Amino acid sequence: MIQKVVMIGAGNLATQLSLALHENGIDILQVYSKTVESAKALAGKLDCSFTISVKKIEKNADLYIFAVSDKALQPILDKWSVPIGNSVHTAGSIPVDIFENYTENYGVFYPLQTFSKERKVDFSNIPICIESNSLELRTDLIELAAKISNSVHLINSEQRKQLHLAAVFTCNFTNHMYCIGQKLLQEKDVDFELLKPLIAETAQKVLQLDPMSAQTGPAVRFDEEIMSSHEKALKNTPVFQKLYRFVSESIYKMHKSK
Repeated sequence: MIQKVVMIGAGNLATQLSLALHENGIDILQVYSKTVESAKALAGKLDCSFTISVKKIEKNADLYIFAVSDKALQPILDKWSVPIGNSVHTAGSIPVDIFENYTENYGVFYPLQTFSKERKVDFSNIPICIESNSLELRTDLIELAAKISNSVHLINSEQRKQLHLAAVFTCNFTNHMYCIGQKLLQEKDVDFELLKPLIAETAQKVLQLDPMSAQTGPAVRFDEEIMSSHEKALKNTPVFQKLYRFVSESIYKMHKSK
């Protein structure tokens, strides 16, 4: 049973995950971060110790959760001077066996959601994807995940990598489109608030309908007159113009072939 956890990282995911675990009875022994400011801030919320030295990380935790960026994980592991206990990472695209030469029992604890330090999230409906090299740790991770979420799934590294790729399209790329929409409106002094009901309805609709059925707009019906007009309006931002054309063609081809 996992009761004592060390959180490696103090960023967006580390903050929200450690707070959720803490609120559900898990003892966060310590927070590690490369900066004093972020480590101290999170440790203050959790009422625990913190460190910026890998060598000073607590040795007696039931689980070490590496909630750091993909590029930061390997360098932290390389600095570890003693055998690591049960360890998991929270990354979407890193294989589980990155821990193979560092610890006997290891796995993945991947919450599929977008996180920000400032915005508290309800973990109860967030899918948590579990993978482990041992049955014992897998059982413990499932039990730990169930403390904070009603949506726990066993997913292997290849499936998780594909899930992360799909998440980039459906979350990160979609948010980038919001940024473009906001910029276009600012050019004509139009308030972005006008788009928010549309954004909300689009999100709600795809929760009830198949995404292909929910798609609307000029590209689906290949309305060349409207699309040409839109492209001309983007002549001063060729990157947006190219993106508009490419995405429109992708929408049309996908719906034409269905």
